[in-house]
Amino acid sequence: MFSGIVHTVGKVVRTEPRRLWLSAQGLEVSPGASVAVNGVCLTVSSLSPKLLGFDLSWETLARTNLGDLRPGDFVNLEPPLRVGEELGGHFVLGHVDTLGKITILSRHGEDFLLEVSFDPRFSELLADKSSVAVDGISLTPFDVGEGTFRCAIVPYTYDHTNLKFRRVGDRVNLEFDILAKYVRRWREK
Repeated sequence: MFSGIVHTVGKVVRTEPRRLWLSAQGLEVSPGASVAVNGVCLTVSSLSPKLLGFDLSWETLARTNLGDLRPGDFVNLEPPLRVGEELGGHFVLGHVDTLGKITILSRHGEDFLLEVSFDPRFSELLADKSSVAVDGISLTPFDVGEGTFRCAIVPYTYDHTNLKFRRVGDRVNLEFDILAKYVRRWREK
């Protein structure tokens, strides 16, 4: 389980059809550990002093933006929460619900405005001032519509995540709040 508070930004060094290799400064992990990579819970399968290797399943490649990554791209990294640690964001499982597309990413004074469009069938999982993970970043949506939402991004978040490298049209991983998913499931019964 994660909190959506990005620990560091890693860089894609190499991609293979079912494997991802990253460099990451300041991330202490061991083989078999979980790491959220752009909000996707992955297992460290290879570790060297300079590289982290992750195996990618066909399901992960089909549901996330990890298959879009190329050498030189930047990814958000977060180690799992430990019992007793502060939960600074919200509960993030690392299980991506759908992909979204950045439709606006622009400066507004010192802050930034992020707008994301997504498959409208997921709209009922989002409410103004709730929680959403965008590439693993815990954010608070507003102006929630059918298949769109906006988030205000403070300078710290912009500067310490991969958002500063993102552009309009980029695909992002979206994970909606777990409580909303349980409520929807309960209502469907």
